[in-house]
Amino acid sequence: MAQWYQLQQLDSKFLEQVHQLYDDSFPMEIRQYLAQWLENQDWEHAANNVSFATVLFHDLLSQLDDQFSRFLIENNFLLQHNIRKSKRNLQDNFQEDPIQMAMIICSCLKEERKILSSAQLSNQMEVGSIQNTVIGMLDKQKELDAEVKGVKNHVIDVEQDIKTLEDMQDEYDFKCKTLQNREHESNSTSQEEYKKEQMHLNKMFLSLDLKRKEVVNKIVQLLNATEHTQTALINEELVEWKRRQQTACIGGPPNACLDQLQNWFTIVAESLQQVRQQLKKLEELEQKFTYDPDPITKNKQVLQDRTHSLFKQLIQSSFVVERQPCMPTHPQRPLVLKTGVQFTVKLRLLVKLQELNYNLKVKVLFDKDVSEKNSVKGFRKFNILGTSTKVMNMEESTNGSLAAEFRHLQLKEQKNAGSRTNEGPLIVTEELHSLSFETQLCQPGLVIDLETTSLPIVVISNVSQLPSGWASILWFNMLSTDPKNLSFFLNPPYAKWSKLSEVLSWQFSSVTKRGLNADQLSMLGEKLLGPTSGGSHDCLIPWTRFCKENINDKNFPFWLWIEGILELIKKHLLCLWNDGCIMGFISKEKERTLLKDQRPGTFLLRFSESSKEGAITFTWVEGSQIEPQFHSVEPYTKKELSAVTFPDIIRNYKVMAAENIPENPLRFLYPDIPKDNAFGKYYSRPKEATLPGSSLQKICSPCLLKSLMRCLGWWTQQRLTL
Repeated sequence: MAQWYQLQQLDSKFLEQVHQLYDDSFPMEIRQYLAQWLENQDWEHAANNVSFATVLFHDLLSQLDDQFSRFLIENNFLLQHNIRKSKRNLQDNFQEDPIQMAMIICSCLKEERKILSSAQLSNQMEVGSIQNTVIGMLDKQKELDAEVKGVKNHVIDVEQDIKTLEDMQDEYDFKCKTLQNREHESNSTSQEEYKKEQMHLNKMFLSLDLKRKEVVNKIVQLLNATEHTQTALINEELVEWKRRQQTACIGGPPNACLDQLQNWFTIVAESLQQVRQQLKKLEELEQKFTYDPDPITKNKQVLQDRTHSLFKQLIQSSFVVERQPCMPTHPQRPLVLKTGVQFTVKLRLLVKLQELNYNLKVKVLFDKDVSEKNSVKGFRKFNILGTSTKVMNMEESTNGSLAAEFRHLQLKEQKNAGSRTNEGPLIVTEELHSLSFETQLCQPGLVIDLETTSLPIVVISNVSQLPSGWASILWFNMLSTDPKNLSFFLNPPYAKWSKLSEVLSWQFSSVTKRGLNADQLSMLGEKLLGPTSGGSHDCLIPWTRFCKENINDKNFPFWLWIEGILELIKKHLLCLWNDGCIMGFISKEKERTLLKDQRPGTFLLRFSESSKEGAITFTWVEGSQIEPQFHSVEPYTKKELSAVTFPDIIRNYKVMAAENIPENPLRFLYPDIPKDNAFGKYYSRPKEATLPGSSLQKICSPCLLKSLMRCLGWWTQQRLTL
């Protein structure tokens, strides 16, 4: 239970990120009840093996039955009900597709580890420039926090002043009526006493007038302070959060939670609501007693309009897409949606007012007011299937925020009469679309239309288009902050290598524990820019070079090569990559430079530059340092790595020595790590490592036998290349 326990010790901003990982498809209560068991299973393997996924699915149901029995003994009726409901939901959702459940759990556990790493990094930010940045951010946060509290306190002061003003007006009104009554009783008051009373009333009137002016002036100052604070919230904090969300969508650091922003937005909104009530109170006082020039009469309309304008701006800005559109089957590739496949999206109102609970009905629309539908030839049109309206409420969200989550939406392309042409300027994966969300806030004397849009999405019809679609999402969110710029790829801007290299590293760190180091990025930079560039940070890279043109003499573009390697790592090399055993991206020239001064038998692992699907090879050095000899093997692809693990390939690899005796030439992983120290913990058990040739022939087809023999090193003489 170590990982789950560690998560529960984190600060609220990280706990919010944990909350966002779990929904009805896999509820957090199951994560809580079965924490240790879940962490002990190999969900990554299950996500790629239907048989293993089925076994784990039924094991999970058994675990829930055991948990139900414990609750039965404890006579805990509510928890019995909850766990039975959770079990039924799992059976309904995953009985026919246990791999999807394994993928969801695997993704959740990975995201948890990333959150823990992010929290640990946050705790280590104590020195150098990182410390200065954090201090600057904290200072800014404290300053804004003080401003928001200042607005709240200002409202309280005005409230007290209005009460004082009301008391003064009541007293003045009482004195006036008393004096008027005495006028009708001529014998009761002398002329001199009457004048004194009149003078006292005049003084009271002047004080009353002065207090009205003071209250009006304080409300003006309050609205000035509110506008200043609100501008900082909307134009700075919210904009920064949205930019961080874009970065997180393409694999960057996890986005900070919205709870702090929600707290600020809500306090300002509550303050403006109180100001509206205070202005109504002033209007009531004016109706009871007014004069010329009355500061309330003179200023009330301006103050009401300004308060309304500020509240409207705040509410409209607080309507955001908290979680961008994403297919649950591809949680790390948001914003790429496949027709006919369900996707989810979550909306949130940062103004959390109780009176708005269950009062905002959100409707989702596809490509609303998108000019490209008419201006771009061949631009596809889609219909939204599923429940397209949801009511925002505080009960569905685990953190109590005012939210609406659409979980069962699908897209279906509109088929036009006649044959569709593909002569438009954009290919399918360069076509950007958007989802719009509308609702309306209605209160007495107040109607406000709210609308927000998702980040641009790419719609594909075949999963083979996913890599190219993801490349478009990377390029857009790296270079643009305007979600309505759907014509982006009609003239895509160039990217600086300094920025693109960071995004490339994120593609690895978001699915593994390691990004790319400077040497690896330098090799990739030379591959994209040419060897003379040296991977200069200022070099500009066109979109076509990144994703559409074939690289060098190969028949595939740069990005698809990277994508193939990512898939190879995720499915077959994850542990070795996380441990740093794979140098990966290194040119053949640099490889020989590193190996030439090492002991014979030193080897390193690199990715093949000639395989679109992703492949890995190793090179070792033999002979003396004066005349070293380098040997490489034909790269291993996912087909071969599916048959035998790469650590076992390295352990069993053999070549023929001079005496025709097979021996393993691989001794030290670069620079000097004994082979077994580096890979020993990943070797299969002895009985699983090798099979005699006769046994292999009995159980394997000739094709699989050939593949296994290659992997085990029995074809090494044919594989060797100098």
